[in-house]
Amino acid sequence: MPPDPRHLNISVAQLSAFCHAALNHTGLSQEDIRTTIDVLVTTDTWGVFTHGTKSLRGYLRRLHGGGLRPGGRPRIVSEGPAWAMVDADSAIGMVGSTFAMRVAMAKARVAGLGYVGVRNSCHFGAAGYYTSMAAAENMIGIAMANDIPSVSAPGSRGAVLGSNPIAFAVPTGDSRPIMLDMATSAVAGGKVYAAAALGKPIPTGWIIDAEGLPTTDPKLLPHAASLVPMAGHKGYGIAILIETLAGILTGASIAGHVLSWSFGDPGSPTDHGAAFLAWNVEAMMPFRQAQGGPGQTFSARVRQTMDEIRSAPKAKGVDRIYLPGEMEWEHRERALRDGIPLPEDVWATLRELAKERGIPGLPSSPAQEHV
Repeated sequence: MPPDPRHLNISVAQLSAFCHAALNHTGLSQEDIRTTIDVLVTTDTWGVFTHGTKSLRGYLRRLHGGGLRPGGRPRIVSEGPAWAMVDADSAIGMVGSTFAMRVAMAKARVAGLGYVGVRNSCHFGAAGYYTSMAAAENMIGIAMANDIPSVSAPGSRGAVLGSNPIAFAVPTGDSRPIMLDMATSAVAGGKVYAAAALGKPIPTGWIIDAEGLPTTDPKLLPHAASLVPMAGHKGYGIAILIETLAGILTGASIAGHVLSWSFGDPGSPTDHGAAFLAWNVEAMMPFRQAQGGPGQTFSARVRQTMDEIRSAPKAKGVDRIYLPGEMEWEHRERALRDGIPLPEDVWATLRELAKERGIPGLPSSPAQEHV
């Protein structure tokens, strides 16, 4: 009989406690620690392991090195009725980003929509976390960021732009918004690094080598390879839009001037840029119909669209058509109930962190973890 899969899991409470122990002596305030933990652990519960607690070790390196300011306080430096620019003060990315999305939502409550650009930030984890903040308030949310060049352009031999992630969330009237979080590369760089850590080849079409030719060797990234843009010129074009809204317009560093948060000098700020947008649905149409009230509502129209997609004719052997984000929300429900099934590369990173920093509270191997 196969082992109970829960024996390979770690509970949300235990993983959160480990993260708290890791961050507790960095100089971050308790509020900033809670914010950071919620972003990272929520991301792991979604099953997006490339952007969750696996990154904690890199963030600690920068917090201890000085490139991230533990006492950094994001602030609005300019604003109008429906927009604002934020200097993140080299705070850890989760702190500046949650601040910025809250400002965007506040603008949207007054003006109907809000845009907030951010400079002097760093890697912010999963963009989908910030869009889910908006969806929880019955708003449509979009989040995006730029990064160091790691993605080629059609015809180039090397990296031109970052993987420049973008996410959106659409509220549906229940606890599961429609949500998409994606890189503008064919695959997130974290997946390539995960394959390298596990000693596994990657599919053709993920990266090209220094000569611009396809390769399946993940160990070539980032120094001797670059990611391929998703859908060719289409992903490349979307990446330029993100660079415009998150980098050029905000005053943050642009493309090759952004410093690497994982490989660069831990004592230097990276100056990533980001952008957050929120639409206040209620300002434009009723979200939910008042009892006995006339007319259609946003939530009813969204549900109608979802139902039509789900009921579309299915290909042979397919039992279900998923909406964007459905898999992640189902992963989260199981994780909250049964624990998070961290992959071995994440366990390895956390164990190394525990050994380096003398952090208690983490099992020495997944087999020892019983939820």
